[in-house]
Amino acid sequence: MTGHGPAVTAAGNAASAGSDGSYFSAYSVVGILLLLGVAFVAVAFGANRLLRPYAPSPEKLLTYECGVDPVGEGWAHTQVRYYVYAFLYAIFAVDAVYLFPWATIFAAPGFKGTTLAEMFVFLGFLAIGLLYAYKKGVLEWL
Repeated sequence: MTGHGPAVTAAGNAASAGSDGSYFSAYSVVGILLLLGVAFVAVAFGANRLLRPYAPSPEKLLTYECGVDPVGEGWAHTQVRYYVYAFLYAIFAVDAVYLFPWATIFAAPGFKGTTLAEMFVFLGFLAIGLLYAYKKGVLEWL
């Protein structure tokens, strides 16, 4: 029975070496497909550049406005009234995404003090930014 120990160990090592090879070969397929995709796009853009007709004229360089000759300047002043709401929503939506993993780790034993301190630091940075925006008058509606 003592003779079977090394054979099992050698077989186990051979199996683990084979699994590493298949692991990297799976990534090599992804890398090859990525390179093929980049090459396809490069060839398509190169063919477009070589085969297109190039005859610039003043009419072709004008801005197209539904067949009507352009009048006035191209810049128009527009007011974005609710950009602050959209910006705050985006900030707090991203913050909520960071809070979910923290909540799952917080329930695990042994991480309570560390994760709680990290979350207070994270929320502290958010609070400082929010107070700064409030003092600058960005949040007039509050």
